[in-house]
Amino acid sequence: MAEKTYFYHVGCDVCADAERQFANNLDKTKFEIERVHLGEKPARRAEAKAAGVKTVPAFVIAGKPYHINFGANLADLK
Repeated sequence: MAEKTYFYHVGCDVCADAERQFANNLDKTKFEIERVHLGEKPARRAEAKAAGVKTVPAFVIAGKPYHINFGANLADLK
């Protein structure tokens, strides 16, 4: 069974690159990726914050946040 994984992003160039390089290349038999665009779904920012996301792009895998590069601070998103 694939592990539910979240990819939080805002659609910026850094986020798009992380999606191409990481999200699109994870083994789909091991990871079920839900892509969450926080600019389009601002109600989910609290969820990302509660999961430990501080900057985007970031993955949350097995309840642990993994930050990739730096696109934007979660606190700066409005």
